[in-house]
Amino acid sequence: MKDDQADASPVQRASGYSWYVLGVLVVVYILNFIDRQILSILAVDIKHDLGLSDSDLGFLGGAAFAVFYALFGVPLGRLADNWNRKKLLSIGLALWSTMTALSGFAYNQLTLSLARMGVGIGEATASPTAYSLISDYFPKRQRATALAIYSSGLYLGGGVSLLIGAKIGQMWNAAYPGGGPLGLVGWQAAFLAVGIPGLLMALWVATLREPVRGAMDGVVSPSSPTPFANFVSDLSTIVPPFTLYGAWQRGPAALGTNLMAALAVGLFAWAMIKLTGNTPQWLSVGLGYYAVFSWACTLKSRDPATWRLIWGTPAFICTTLGYSLVSLVAWALGFWAAPYAETVLHLPKQELAFILGANAALAGFLGVIIGGRIADALRTRNPAGRILVIGFGVIAPIAPLWIGYTTENSTLFYTMNFLTGMFGATALGAAAATTQDLVLPRMRGTATAAFFLGTTLVGLAFGPYIVGLISDLSGAMVGGKLMGDLRTGMLSLVGVAPIALGLLIYAYRTVPAAEASLVERAAAAER
Repeated sequence: MKDDQADASPVQRASGYSWYVLGVLVVVYILNFIDRQILSILAVDIKHDLGLSDSDLGFLGGAAFAVFYALFGVPLGRLADNWNRKKLLSIGLALWSTMTALSGFAYNQLTLSLARMGVGIGEATASPTAYSLISDYFPKRQRATALAIYSSGLYLGGGVSLLIGAKIGQMWNAAYPGGGPLGLVGWQAAFLAVGIPGLLMALWVATLREPVRGAMDGVVSPSSPTPFANFVSDLSTIVPPFTLYGAWQRGPAALGTNLMAALAVGLFAWAMIKLTGNTPQWLSVGLGYYAVFSWACTLKSRDPATWRLIWGTPAFICTTLGYSLVSLVAWALGFWAAPYAETVLHLPKQELAFILGANAALAGFLGVIIGGRIADALRTRNPAGRILVIGFGVIAPIAPLWIGYTTENSTLFYTMNFLTGMFGATALGAAAATTQDLVLPRMRGTATAAFFLGTTLVGLAFGPYIVGLISDLSGAMVGGKLMGDLRTGMLSLVGVAPIALGLLIYAYRTVPAAEASLVERAAAAER
């Protein structure tokens, strides 16, 4: 008993092993984003080989991955709160690496979409487990910095993916001009090459130690004795049509509400399909939003305290949505910058891959680290200080984005793309740390999943697609083929800034009181 009490005692500083774990998690996140973003540098070749439009590519780069990432992130986030996190991360890494490799065997939009959905399911384990682990390895005063360092893997992986994808594709096509073994071409070989190493990394992750949950905050939170029963139950309430059974269990009123929500989402999806002609995009988005609504209703019934601190807290919602619009721009730029440079500016693929890849890695790394440090410093002076950094991530990228995507000068384009990425990246650590501070330790995995619902179902699901859609709508038919106007598509991203600022101003005013009343509001919800 004495040893147990010693193990559970609060620790106020990060150990050397904490930094080692953080380093491993950064490598995992790099692989995560290589597998996620490699589609960008391969997009032009895939578009040609599979006969796709820009909006089709936007779906593959966005909703095909994002909806399933978000949908499964919810029950997997709960599983991260209730089970061994390093085991869950290891399993998820093996799954998404396998699905990335299988993307190399895609032969049409459907098969590539299915593979991307599988990548999304596997990657849904990554951030809930990593955020929760980091929060238990680092004290609150270092948490934004640690989360920002972890988040640097996003930019490093995204940048490296361009270099790797372009190089492997070039080498393969040079060696096998007519297609190599199994008839695979360069872009297919690239998927195989980046997927397989993740299986080895999964074994490394399995060697990490599981920390005491909540020890850094002095609120030790035991894991659930029945984590998988809870997981199956959570899964059954978020995956249609089983969501109807979950609603029925809560009573006729809950079932009626669920059916009305399903009908409303279905009508919206139908209208958007009629308007845009893109069935996969709006079916996926409709499925995702209906599933999230169903899960949120179930969470309110089963765990009212967690629901109260997440869905019932305007400060949490506005912080998440405000940052989600920052991420919408970031996801769109991350996916379309390389195809834009290749098709609009006619830059050589090897050159743009090297420069844009290095740009993305350095800009993102500098932005997220600097932003995290500034956010932590502002937090010591002002409980809502981190929100100011998120606001900077909204405003600062506007000018360089506009200049970069209206110039014909490649040097100016690369420079402005760097500044846009760096300024936008400053917001991530601040937003992530704010949402973690707005919940109790036992809720962090679920809060992370809810946070990423915004960055995926708002940011990733719509960012690449909106640019592709506007490109198609503003394009012209040339030789019987639709030629999109990517420049107009990219410039349209400026329109999200006023909405994001409005949400963040509200968050700035409400975050201090929300954080100060965590324990009281959670206790009141459970009465």
